[in-house]
Amino acid sequence: MASRTGHRYRHRRRAARRRAVIAGVGAFALTGAALMTSAMLSPAGAAAAWPTAKGTQAVSSTITVPGTLDGGLKRYYGSGALGGDGQEEGQEPVFKLKDGAVLKNVILGAPAADGIHCQGSCTLRNVWWEDVGEDAATFRGTSSSGVYTVYGGGAKKASDKVFQFNGAGKLVITRFQVADFGKLVRSCGTCSTQYKRSIIVNDVDVTAPGGSIVGINSNYGDTAALRGVRIHGDSGKKIKPCVRFKGNNTGDEPVQIGSGPDGTYCRYTASDLTYD
Repeated sequence: MASRTGHRYRHRRRAARRRAVIAGVGAFALTGAALMTSAMLSPAGAAAAWPTAKGTQAVSSTITVPGTLDGGLKRYYGSGALGGDGQEEGQEPVFKLKDGAVLKNVILGAPAADGIHCQGSCTLRNVWWEDVGEDAATFRGTSSSGVYTVYGGGAKKASDKVFQFNGAGKLVITRFQVADFGKLVRSCGTCSTQYKRSIIVNDVDVTAPGGSIVGINSNYGDTAALRGVRIHGDSGKKIKPCVRFKGNNTGDEPVQIGSGPDGTYCRYTASDLTYD
């Protein structure tokens, strides 16, 4: 028969093991929480390097994307009827995305015609324009609940617009980079059918020369929010972060009515922009 002393010893040893296990689990949980918090709060990194194309493909007629197309970082460029590289209105796109479509890991080379048209909500993920043609992408959906997402990627050499927002809904641009451009985003100022549009520009690198980051029509209730925008090579602050226009549906040239933060239409503060 075991002694009471031996029984008490085994009990204390099992209790010590339980406390050690509990402490270990607690330490792991705290460490995991710390790591998660660190990852969530870590600042945005530098802009991604421009990718190297993995093959090329000439496109002579528009590619329609009904679902998801992963280009594997192949370079697509216009040829034949899509071989124009000017600013003429009415050019056809290299890609046409149906409502809900996703285009990812694509490089658009020159000539790029009218880039990409989104017929409804769409996602452009890791899409790069080496030399923007008429526009890099045009968003044309007519639903007020439409959402157009640009995540990652970049654009260069846009003598006019990078993104043309003709439709309704919300455009969100995140972790994008743009250089040598006229306008990063322009809400259509002369479309025959006009809408209220919302634009969010977040965690984006902008490199001079450039004209403006966002242009909106305040008379139609457009809004633009800028967060974490890094502007490079513009010590004179010539690039305008947000410009307000009075748009129309008659085709007349829109009138600029203001620029800079106003708390209603152009929503940002000085701390949302950094210069180097």
